[in-house]
Amino acid sequence: MSIFDAIIQAIIQGLTEFLPVSSSGHLKLYQAVTGQSVEEGTFLLVILHLGTLVAVCIAFWDTIWALLKEFFVLIKDIFTGKFKWKSMNPERRMLIMLFISLVLLVPFYLIKDVFENISLPVLALCFLFTSVELFFASRKRNNKKTAGDITVKDAVVIGLFQCAALFPGVSRSGSTISGGLFSGLEKETAVRYSFVLGIPAILGGCLVELKDLLEGTIEVNIGAAAIGFVVAAVVGILAIKLVQWLIRSDNFIIFSIYTFLVACGTFIYWLVAARG
Repeated sequence: MSIFDAIIQAIIQGLTEFLPVSSSGHLKLYQAVTGQSVEEGTFLLVILHLGTLVAVCIAFWDTIWALLKEFFVLIKDIFTGKFKWKSMNPERRMLIMLFISLVLLVPFYLIKDVFENISLPVLALCFLFTSVELFFASRKRNNKKTAGDITVKDAVVIGLFQCAALFPGVSRSGSTISGGLFSGLEKETAVRYSFVLGIPAILGGCLVELKDLLEGTIEVNIGAAAIGFVVAAVVGILAIKLVQWLIRSDNFIIFSIYTFLVACGTFIYWLVAARG
């Protein structure tokens, strides 16, 4: 893995982690085309994901800090008997709903290998699924729910959409934003909920992958990985700002068109490679 290769994949990761087009799908497609080894590709994927986690923490620091403070107040209220479900403030409600959405993902991590090792035709279908969900989500109008209005049902719907995103080619941000929009969340709230929800989900997945990789023997270019980490973080911040602007300006459907074209391109590449 060269420094140039790491930078290219970092740009892909930084853009596609937050643009609703599937980062894992794009990286797997890139690695398939370039012939990168599975082990080295997986290691770099983990490092790049950590870089984009830094990006989301920077971009949504105010929200994350408010949720962290509310977490400790919540624990105190639970142990002192002051917790009341009906009188939760927006931060507490969002925190609990994020937990519900996240818990739904846990059982699926036990069978994560089923989702990861997919063929190019299946990858094309996953991109197509992303395109369809984004198309219908982009048509949602007049959503009114804010963080203080999120219900358990909404959290479950968004959590289930996130589970579907375990398949490469199904965008995590695209699925969770779509799930939020389908549940009636206003656009800004859906984006914020989606990206904050991704922090523990992606971090947990990275730790599992790192554990598996460290148990084996793999030689990696640490310098290239470090540069990739920084590039992914910087590009990730820019991508977050782009998503926020596009969803406010009702141009979200552009991602549906893009992922449809990628699905077609992936399937065509598979046909050509299979015949060659």
